[in-house]
Amino acid sequence: MSVSLILEHLYIVFFSSLLSVAVGLPLGLLAYLFPRIRGFILKLVDLLQTIPALALLGIIMVFVGAGKATVITGITLYSLLTIVRNTCLGLEEVDPGVKEAARGMGMSKAYRTLFIELPLAFPTVFTGIRIAVVNAIGTAVFAAFVGGGGLGSIINRGIRIQDMSLVLAGTGALMAIAIIADLLMGVLENSFRKNKGSAKRRWIPALAVLLVCLAVLVPYGISSTDSDELLIYDGNYSEVQIMNRMAKYLIEDQSNITVSIMDEMSQVNSFKSLIGDDHSCDLMFSYDGTLLTTFLGLDPTDVPEGMTLYDYANQVAGEEYGIRLLAQVGLDNTYAIAVTQEVAEQYGLETISDLVPVAGELTFGAEHEFFTQEGSMKYGPFIEYYGLTFKDAVSVDVSLKYTAIESGSFEVTEVYATDGLNKKANLVILEDDMSFFPEYNGAFLIREDTLTRFADAPLEDILNELAGMISSDDMMNMTYQVDVLGRSTDDVTREFLVECGLLAE
Repeated sequence: MSVSLILEHLYIVFFSSLLSVAVGLPLGLLAYLFPRIRGFILKLVDLLQTIPALALLGIIMVFVGAGKATVITGITLYSLLTIVRNTCLGLEEVDPGVKEAARGMGMSKAYRTLFIELPLAFPTVFTGIRIAVVNAIGTAVFAAFVGGGGLGSIINRGIRIQDMSLVLAGTGALMAIAIIADLLMGVLENSFRKNKGSAKRRWIPALAVLLVCLAVLVPYGISSTDSDELLIYDGNYSEVQIMNRMAKYLIEDQSNITVSIMDEMSQVNSFKSLIGDDHSCDLMFSYDGTLLTTFLGLDPTDVPEGMTLYDYANQVAGEEYGIRLLAQVGLDNTYAIAVTQEVAEQYGLETISDLVPVAGELTFGAEHEFFTQEGSMKYGPFIEYYGLTFKDAVSVDVSLKYTAIESGSFEVTEVYATDGLNKKANLVILEDDMSFFPEYNGAFLIREDTLTRFADAPLEDILNELAGMISSDDMMNMTYQVDVLGRSTDDVTREFLVECGLLAE
């Protein structure tokens, strides 16, 4: 865990907190001053709080795009509830006698509220701000899902590969940040209370803290990329991270192009960032099956006779989005159905069809994405195709899937064929004997205008040097080294390229 990740996390929390105060205080004042709209404002902030964090970020990303802006916007909206309610509540609880005295002195309603009532309501208002800031520290871990950076990537990775040291390091850092932030705000609150007679003296400590935070954190929110760089969002799986680094090392070794690998993001969000005129990504590693079924929303049965899935997906992607897959690198990271070693031996399971008579005694578990309707290669179509009726179906976070099956939460799961954690968990991969899952041949997905922009460099030829060079076993061994043995992604990637003769030692 690097210091830069901690400072990235602090950047997100700091600026989302500033925005939430800038928006929440006026809304709280409006709710107090205008009883007719109070109910609407309070219900609105209540409603925002009920939206799941990931769903909220996904909605915002459609309009704002990937990155820190999406996360800051989301956390700002999430933080409004405590600030708005505490502002309104604090003002309502000011002594009626004080309000009446101010009114009797001829003060306007706005003046009374801002300069008499608000200072008296300050303890309650500030409590709402403190709660919002502490909550923002935890909520900011979701930045890792939309390319926002921060400590979420460390925690998610630690959970997925069952590395307790990573989980504890990330969680410990979050706890330390929360404690320090709360203590600092407590000091500021005491400073405000002790200096009631002097507005200038009251605000000096707060302004000093703000200036220091701005000076330290602003550099961690400014993108260092420019038009001469090739941009890639990192994946939240070791396989994609390895392939991204292969692209970076080969391109930078054989051209003058600088490749910038940005914050982690899911495949779906990376694709959304790759397409469109306002794209923030030039290249991503994906699969022909994912392109067809998840990104394009088609089905293997839509592939015309005499045409491969790869060629058809490329044709449609080119026509609709101006993107295409480069040469296949060799690995086939298809979906696979796996069971524990004990279950395989107990029921004599070798194929998926062998599950049919015993499925009623078994529980199926997989990540949330496998249970969605996005694409045809999902749980519903799968069980219908094979005629399976499981005792129960459990949806878990992808980071917890391997931990859950090893602990006995379910016996059957969906995995990726090249995942090194399959080997660690001692899972038995069942043969897809009725060929439900299509091939998921790995290849780089690139914008046509990216190739045009870097026309002076043989970008396509460089990346196609990997064509057919990486087998599924090769990738499983590399992800095993990273996820299980704890080796550096960079070291494993460089070692493989050197062994293949594609990179000098």
